[in-house]
Amino acid sequence: MSRAAAGPALRPGEFVPLIALLMSLVALAIDAMLPALPAIGHDLGAPRPNDAQFVITSLFLGLGLGQMLFGPLSDRIGRKPAIHVGLVLFMAGCLVSIFASTFEAMIAGRILQGIGVAGPRIVTVALVRDQYEGRRMARLMSFTMAVFILVPTVAPALGQGILWLGGWRAIFTTFFAIAAVAFAWFALRQPETLPGARRRPFSPRVIGQGVLEVLRIRAALGYTLATGFVFAPFVAYLSSAQQIFQEAYGTGALFPVWFGVLALAIGCASLVNGRLVMKHGMRRIARAATVSITLVSVVAWALTLAFEGLPPFWLFMAYLLVIFLCMGLLFGNLNALAMEPLGHIAGVGAAVVASLSTFISVPLGALVGQSFDGTMYAQIGAFAIFGAGTFAAIGWAEGER
Repeated sequence: MSRAAAGPALRPGEFVPLIALLMSLVALAIDAMLPALPAIGHDLGAPRPNDAQFVITSLFLGLGLGQMLFGPLSDRIGRKPAIHVGLVLFMAGCLVSIFASTFEAMIAGRILQGIGVAGPRIVTVALVRDQYEGRRMARLMSFTMAVFILVPTVAPALGQGILWLGGWRAIFTTFFAIAAVAFAWFALRQPETLPGARRRPFSPRVIGQGVLEVLRIRAALGYTLATGFVFAPFVAYLSSAQQIFQEAYGTGALFPVWFGVLALAIGCASLVNGRLVMKHGMRRIARAATVSITLVSVVAWALTLAFEGLPPFWLFMAYLLVIFLCMGLLFGNLNALAMEPLGHIAGVGAAVVASLSTFISVPLGALVGQSFDGTMYAQIGAFAIFGAGTFAAIGWAEGER
């Protein structure tokens, strides 16, 4: 057990599912929306079919803003109030989306949802760290991630089912209800874990100093850039997944199944990485995964050219499985490497690294997603180009060593 918390800790049997629920709101808010994008764009008058992708990328934008805010805020006002504020903002964003009559109002609601959901996503990690450390923390987080991994595999199917039964506004109503349950459960059962004596002042200066520290330390900045680059084509994939599977490949109602298979590949790779990293180290795995993404994507792009932009579905799925297995090895390692030299400002540092990498990946990913034209040139090319960029950023970061 870590340093004494402000109240008695919940038993792991209740704490793990509570934390997993709070953390999974991000994945739910993204993946459950995918089947509804065409209907939202049509009903709210989006100018172009690709514009419906902004329903996804706008949430990422809000998430980037919120991550910068909630880490330092929780150090000042405590973990529980910070998570409560985040959930309230998320629910407010859901209400804006439920009653949206224009596409612009929908985007505003999604940005607000992203800002709000950053609270439970970021602060829950600090909540765990307040109570556990070392192997006990790693063990508890492993159980939490096992639950968390299931969400992206079932969220599109959940969204598809709700869409059939009640329309796309009912999906946001479901988000609101789940967040309300999480709010009540967390408020009634989880004690505050940050005593008043350990709280720190909150000011824009604290955040600014954290940004300057990340920019000053070459390793931290390099791995943050690498994280942003590798996440950019993934953002493009998420925002255009519905178009890729249902429009380009005509998978219809099976779209959630194929999406879930690929999401499971990332989750499984993340769990396997827990063992591999102890044997091979974070840097070696990160370099190998990045080289694999780049080279496999170059070959896949050449094959795509041979198939006039649309390779057979089985070949495209095989390609994405390889890419997502590599991505699962990269996400955790790159973030850990970026944080390695920031132990003296861990809370603010984590918020800055997460926000900066998001601000890099979202505009780049949105640019790729907006270029979708029914072929796979842009998506596969993005994995190749940004894979090479990631490798270059890793090399630059390690130049200091």
